[in-house]
Amino acid sequence: MATKPFASSADTEAKQQTLEVLADGVYALTAEGDPNIGAIEGEDFLVAFEALATPVAAREWLTELRKHTDKPIRYLVLSHYHAVRVLGASAFDADIVLAHEKTYELVRERGKEDWESEFGRMPRLAKDADSVPGLTWPTQTFADRTTIDLGGDRGELVLQYLGRGHTEGDIVAWLPQQKILFAGDLVEAQAALYTGDAFHHDWAGPTLDRVKALDAQMLVGGRGAVSRGRAEVEAAIEQTRNFLNVMIEQVGAVHERGGTLKEAFGATHAALVDDYGHWPIFEHCLPFDVSRLWDELSGVERPVIWTAERDRQVWDQLQS
Repeated sequence: MATKPFASSADTEAKQQTLEVLADGVYALTAEGDPNIGAIEGEDFLVAFEALATPVAAREWLTELRKHTDKPIRYLVLSHYHAVRVLGASAFDADIVLAHEKTYELVRERGKEDWESEFGRMPRLAKDADSVPGLTWPTQTFADRTTIDLGGDRGELVLQYLGRGHTEGDIVAWLPQQKILFAGDLVEAQAALYTGDAFHHDWAGPTLDRVKALDAQMLVGGRGAVSRGRAEVEAAIEQTRNFLNVMIEQVGAVHERGGTLKEAFGATHAALVDDYGHWPIFEHCLPFDVSRLWDELSGVERPVIWTAERDRQVWDQLQS
């Protein structure tokens, strides 16, 4: 069988972007399975959530946002460290770049390698890659929870760490007054999961339990459509959990019987493809997902750093 096109290298078609007003002063931009991004108005400032892959891509989003509000951006909140989420940060000219303390450490430890890896995997998202001035460094971090007073009668925005999941440092942005949750890549709504830097058991268990316990009535995941109403929110959370649990079951069974990584990939692909195979980036993600879970089951506590060279090695081994 011929090797499939590497990761998302063959995905060259532009996606239709949709800006949605979720509540007064609460915005989300979705794009048919591309990374989602959002913004929340304070009384006299803006909080931006996520930064996209490059300043050029981010400025296109900001142009749309400016049709609704001209308030200055005081905070740029980053849910985690992955390049396609953070390297557009310079376009926001934010006073404060906020993230979890682990995210800062991960940028220092593997930010450069992740930049090269993700732009190689998803070249379409790296729009005008030369416009990125360098790594994005949080200027303010926290460990468990911090709040932003939005002023007036707008309530507060709660930034919270709910446990290890998609990475070591994922945070969510929660509007308790509006019951709207920006979940980052801890939840995907009808988009495949990338788990190459994940902690699968924590994510599938206590971390998603804590996400669910917030009782959001509207959820913006890392990719996919906005989930509206409790039924859709719970469905998105449980679809995410099921993807993880099927992986754990399939990879775990092959690992326990002394099989190979290639066999684990084949079993996992077969178990997931009918339900998830038509979702965005499924074929792209799965080799890296299975490789990380295999390492985890082998006692590798923290994810091995992905490099452009390692990406190709894993892809060639499993997707051929």
